[in-house]
Amino acid sequence: MAYQLDEIDLQILRTLQKNAKLTTKELADLVHLTPTPVFERQKRLERLGYISKYIAVLNADKLNQGLLVFCKVKLKQINHEIADSFVRRIQHIPEIIECYNTSGQYDYLLKVRSADMKQYQEFVLNKLGEIENVASIESTFVMSEVKQRYGINI
Repeated sequence: MAYQLDEIDLQILRTLQKNAKLTTKELADLVHLTPTPVFERQKRLERLGYISKYIAVLNADKLNQGLLVFCKVKLKQINHEIADSFVRRIQHIPEIIECYNTSGQYDYLLKVRSADMKQYQEFVLNKLGEIENVASIESTFVMSEVKQRYGINI
């Protein structure tokens, strides 16, 4: 039988999405429980896969990765073998921070970070452009990030 989330579980998830660095005691205070049941609930949420991992969100500009590009990739043809090969190749390219298989005019949408336009050009020519079966690449450069939100609406 599937685990049914209650309002306390949802409060814990919402609170951790805002600040995953909270101690168990701080989290317990915010959801109005004692630390022991909150600890047990959090561990259960992790074990059941509601919480995938905890991360730190870094400042791309301070780390010289301020150029953000959405890159649309179309493959020459698509089947399981070609798609699997493409996905395996991009897993090892650090500039690609997210990848989505999409429907429509393009097969994949990549979210790419680099220091500047020259570094992005090198990425396209020497990494993405070297992948077999890539038919076309269309880049959209982000001028400013208007809204950036992590987590999901629960």
